[in-house]
Amino acid sequence: ANTVLSLPLLSFAFHPRSTDMADLTATFEAAVANSKNLSERPDNATLLKIYALYKQATTGDNAEKKPSFTDMVGRAKWDAWNNLKGTEADAAKQQYIDLITSLS
Repeated sequence: ANTVLSLPLLSFAFHPRSTDMADLTATFEAAVANSKNLSERPDNATLLKIYALYKQATTGDNAEKKPSFTDMVGRAKWDAWNNLKGTEADAAKQQYIDLITSLS
């Protein structure tokens, strides 16, 4: 009986932030608001990660046309987002939340 009872606790230990979707969405929206008020501007690599996680969380996999070679910023953003292809929206939201929290 103890083994059966400990399994849900073990499962909970691996997912301490397991909340329902409404909570995750509310926390994500708060993190988006907080991202605009960071005390320091993140470096470009971090900004690309924030952008990519946001796009993956809100739009899903990148299906846009790759920007031209001369549009270096657009290409960097496209590549960062495209690298997250296959990431579930909820996972991207949680990673976004964690990243913004670490920068706050």
